[in-house]
Amino acid sequence: EVQLVESGGGLVQAGGSLRLSCAASGFPFDAYAIGWFRVAPGKEREGVSCIGSGGETTDYTDSVKGRFTISRDNAKNTVYLLMDIVKPEDTAVYHCAAVGFYYCSDYGLLRPEASGQGTLVTVYT
Repeated sequence: EVQLVESGGGLVQAGGSLRLSCAASGFPFDAYAIGWFRVAPGKEREGVSCIGSGGETTDYTDSVKGRFTISRDNAKNTVYLLMDIVKPEDTAVYHCAAVGFYYCSDYGLLRPEASGQGTLVTVYT
């Protein structure tokens, strides 16, 4: 059974930091690109970031470039999203997604093969 389980969300003050984790199982993790998308209240799904299967390539949506960092540990089947200098507009439910074999794609991130239930991040001022 494919599983992606997110953790690390919570309440954070604007300007602060938070690290999300995604623990995956049930599929060949080290052969898959993994990403994060978010769903904010009243808004459509938005792709946030993605990392290739080997970790050499990363993509970010423009609004988080320079603030968020995605990484992965294939030995632990885990992907991380370090969120720095968070803003109120980062408030959303963040979902981890199995994007597809090896490479990231915008299509695969928004329509992933599998995704987790999400973890809520709330940024307050």
